[in-house]
Amino acid sequence: MARICFVELPAHNLGAAKDFYRAVFHWGLTEFGPTYACTMTGDVDLGLQGDAAEAPAAPLAVVAVDDLEGAKLAVEQAGGTITKPIFAFPGGRRFHFTDPNGLELAAMTADPADGA
Repeated sequence: MARICFVELPAHNLGAAKDFYRAVFHWGLTEFGPTYACTMTGDVDLGLQGDAAEAPAAPLAVVAVDDLEGAKLAVEQAGGTITKPIFAFPGGRRFHFTDPNGLELAAMTADPADGA
């Protein structure tokens, strides 16, 4: 079943954002290079995007799906607009889209676990 698995936040000051969430919620954050960090609990995780060129304008809900290409086609057929084509990232692939109200979301599929 498709479900929200991730929320990505723009973090114009990544260091301050990491310090804040660690202090307030005691979250462990894994860093993926100098501009990105995220929780990795396996539940609904939080990503902090410090690269202004890649950061969403608002919090971005990411929906986990089994069939990424099928989800993209379903978005298009239902009247959604693809805003960022399918791309790879560490751990999977995703695309961004807007719904009929103009809200941006993303759909993703995770890479199979090692040895799977």
